[in-house]
This record gives sequence, C-alpha cells and structure tokens, in this order.
Amino acid sequence: MLTLDRAKELLATTTTEHHLYLHAMNVMAAMGGLAQHFGEDREHWMAIGYLHDYDYEQHPDEHLKHTEQPLLDAGLEEGEVRAILAHGYGIINDVAPVTNMEKSLFTVDELTGIIQAAARMRPLGITDMEISSFMKKFKDKKFAAKCNRELIRQGCEMLNMEVKDVAEICIAAMKEHAEALELGAKE
Repeated sequence: MLTLDRAKELLATTTTEHHLYLHAMNVMAAMGGLAQHFGEDREHWMAIGYLHDYDYEQHPDEHLKHTEQPLLDAGLEEGEVRAILAHGYGIINDVAPVTNMEKSLFTVDELTGIIQAAARMRPLGITDMEISSFMKKFKDKKFAAKCNRELIRQGCEMLNMEVKDVAEICIAAMKEHAEALELGAKE
C-alpha cells in the first residue's frame, strides 16, 4: 500500500515547481479529510492525493498518459494507479471514478484550487474561513475562473454530497496544514 513518504519520494522524481508541490499538498490534505468522512485509511488517501499529478510537470499536454506504467513499475497497486487516473475522467481519459477515493480525488483536484485562492485573499488565510464565505466565492464565476465548477459539481453528485458539505470537510482538513500550505495568517 502506498505510504505518504513513498508518494513524496516518487513525486520528487518528476516535479520541481513549488506551485505543483503546493497543489499536491492541498489535495493531500483534502483527501485526508474525506478519508476520515468515509471511514477510510487517512494516510493512504493522502498519499494518493499527494501523488495524483505525478507526470504533470514533465507532460502537461499529455497529463496522465505517462503515469500508469511508471507507477506500476514503482510498486503501486493497480487500484491506486486507477484512482490517480480517474481524476482525469472526461477531461483527459475515460477512467470513470467508481470508488469513494476515486470520486473524492476527481472532486477535490479542482475544489482545492478555489479554496486556496479564497484563503489567500483573507488576512488570516484559511485559519478562520467559514463555509459561508467560501460559498460566496464559489458562486462567483469570475473568482478563480480557471477552476472548473462543473467538474466539482459532477464530483459532488458522484459522492451524493452537496458542494457545501464537501468544501466544509476540505476546508477543515486544510486548516490542519495551514502553514505548510502557505495559507496561514499574513504577517
């Protein structure tokens, strides 16, 4: 089973850009929150979240096309690789999210981008963010416009959850890692 330490080792072999590491950590934190919500293995889900963009920096135009075999060769289980591939469903591939882990990763990949952007605008970062404040930003299509809200809604529907409820879980989980995510109070 993939551990967080192993996920960090593997991502370090393909990724150098700071913003990609921040994204990996945001998704990692959110996945940990959703794992707890579903009563699943928190560290395992966090590891999958951390590693989800394994080939992105090296192959941005062919994202996820250079992931499967290298990760299988690195010792990941087929289900772990499938979870990573499924976050590209309908965008890059046709690997439909089936498990709660796959559906969660599909959803939080975009959702954490809006949460991160909203937190960066606040004097205290994510530390005092309330769901009502976040939802105002989510509903504003001009805010963090590159984050695909339809994909987020689609993922929440797959999870049989409301956007508000998924976002609340993710925000709470990301608050636990506020400093590492660079989303703490501004000095």
